[in-house]
Amino acid sequence: MSNSKNSPQNPTLILASTSVYRRELLERLRIPFEVVSPKVDETPLTGESTLDLALRLAHAKATAVSKQHPDAWVIGSDQVADLCGAAIGKPGNFERAMAQLQLMRGQTVTFHTALCLMKGETQTTLSVPTEVTFRKLSDDVLENYLLAEEPYDCAGSAKSEGLGIALLEAIKSDDPSALIGLPLIALTGLLRDAGFVIPAKK
Repeated sequence: MSNSKNSPQNPTLILASTSVYRRELLERLRIPFEVVSPKVDETPLTGESTLDLALRLAHAKATAVSKQHPDAWVIGSDQVADLCGAAIGKPGNFERAMAQLQLMRGQTVTFHTALCLMKGETQTTLSVPTEVTFRKLSDDVLENYLLAEEPYDCAGSAKSEGLGIALLEAIKSDDPSALIGLPLIALTGLLRDAGFVIPAKK
């Protein structure tokens, strides 16, 4: 559950995610919402592109929760990092995180952050790309970073909102919140179209 108080101004909103990063991002809009785990299998399909994977999972998460709460607006979101067509997922531990950062140094990685807003048969699904160029840094620097921040639950192993920004040379995106996990610029537009008042009146 969100800490936000219920408001008569806005419809019921649910975030279909267990991500603390997405919850913190959505809290920026200062509208009440609930959090429900979507419990979706995130295994890629054979031959599926990174963009299609992100879009499918965002839609699947929203669908799973919408079936349980048909009268609510549900937000589903997913992010897939793409390096030369290959998906870069959450490392889970130090060794895999180091391997990811070694692979990505000096390279440009595209982070596809997909978003789905759904209520019953009404739904919109889109993706906001972010191009991230990594600096060419030594293994010692990468190790220092990993031990300091432990970003093992983060796709690509670099938290741009934290110390991970020191690993990056450039970020190109229409929405800086997309890289963190939830594209708030696009989401705000969708929510307003759905009848939400943002900012809400006090």
